[in-house]
Amino acid sequence: MMKVMASGTFDLLHPGHGIYLEEAKALGGKDSKLYVVVARDLTVKKRKRIPIVNENQRLEMIKMLKPVNEAYLGSEKGDILKIVEKIDPDIIAIGADQTHNEETLQKALKEKGLKAEVKRVKKYHKDELDSTCKIIKKIKQTDFKDKILDNCE
Repeated sequence: MMKVMASGTFDLLHPGHGIYLEEAKALGGKDSKLYVVVARDLTVKKRKRIPIVNENQRLEMIKMLKPVNEAYLGSEKGDILKIVEKIDPDIIAIGADQTHNEETLQKALKEKGLKAEVKRVKKYHKDELDSTCKIIKKIKQTDFKDKILDNCE
């Protein structure tokens, strides 16, 4: 059985997240297990933006997704390899739109004596709202007067 690890923010879940996780699991073959690491709020704030959904709720949502066998919060201290040591995956899946450099990560793994092979997921869900940032922008541009917000208390 192959262990595959995937990671991300997973803020405002959309179909792209599901495709990334399905494809990541498929990298390990039919009987693989998928371990997902959800970025901590502090990490998201440092690298991207303020998360809309807090880390515990994002973790809870990821645990509910069909391809996921186990999910964890990432390191608060920023040592991404600590969780890799804990999970000890055979494959680390990088999303098609993630900016991680495969060679740099592979080198860091080797230096720590970790066996994981870094692979990039090729499939990407292209759509009008295929990222959390695009969803946020659409919400900001929408005029909600007398429409939806009457029922959002």
